[in-house]
Amino acid sequence: MHAHAHGHDHGHGQQPARVLKISIFATLGYIVLLLAAGLRAHSLALISEAGHNVSDFLALLLSLAAVYIQTRPPSSTKTYGYQRAGVLVAFLNSGALVLLSFWIFYEAFERLQRPQPVVGELMAGVAAAGVVMNGAIAWMLWRSGRDVNLRSAFMHMLGDTLSTAAVIAGGAAIIATGRHWIDPAISVGIGAVVLWSSLGILRETANILLEGTPRGMDLDGIAGVLRTVEGVQDVHDLHVWSLGSESHALSCHITIADIPPSASERILREVKDRLLHSFHIHHTTIQFEHLVCDVAHGCVVPVGAEEQRMQ
Repeated sequence: MHAHAHGHDHGHGQQPARVLKISIFATLGYIVLLLAAGLRAHSLALISEAGHNVSDFLALLLSLAAVYIQTRPPSSTKTYGYQRAGVLVAFLNSGALVLLSFWIFYEAFERLQRPQPVVGELMAGVAAAGVVMNGAIAWMLWRSGRDVNLRSAFMHMLGDTLSTAAVIAGGAAIIATGRHWIDPAISVGIGAVVLWSSLGILRETANILLEGTPRGMDLDGIAGVLRTVEGVQDVHDLHVWSLGSESHALSCHITIADIPPSASERILREVKDRLLHSFHIHHTTIQFEHLVCDVAHGCVVPVGAEEQRMQ
């Protein structure tokens, strides 16, 4: 079980790292194209797309750093390893995106008051290249991992693909109607997509960093499952938190009868087994006691046999 717990995060580094490197170079090239085309076409939608892509570029760069950092093994000072590195990166990256979306809103409202002539053909052509590139990157990221760090990069790219598709539609509409306010109006839509996707990741990563109960975990449900283990009388002082986005830890006190350690070992094994198979919890700290526990500032047991097992 130990090997399972620690081998859990290590094999995933190579594939995401390669995908992220390809994505970083492609995004950098596209940023240069967007800026040049946006300035030539006088299109705020293209320039805000360039801003969006700069944040993507930083996000991908940070995600790549996090992939390498979070696969480093635990040390005596970082006993859980660096699994939170990716979470921290996703948190900072989402915060930067929220700020970017407000900048896009501000610029768009300025432009709506004073529309500028936009070259619709150039706008649509550059955006079409972007949809292909961002779509391909989003697909590669989606296939390469589910952790929150890669998911934040994937959400970025998905948001980009959608907003770039909107820029194509806007370019076509400007060609058809000659209405130049369409360009800042699309920018507002891009800003809204950026804001919505980043707030979701911001909420999830903040919960992990604040040691919140992981999404989808129900403490009462976990305690209920543990109480069904033969020999477990009660479960209390139960805490569940996330180490990284995909690995969770648990600590709890379990009341059992006054039995020899050899008998309690069976209970401990079964408890760990249930936690692993029902909830995918690998890291456990379980404290056994056979006295009524005085709960005051956590759990204080003045006398009595205790067995503490840490993993």
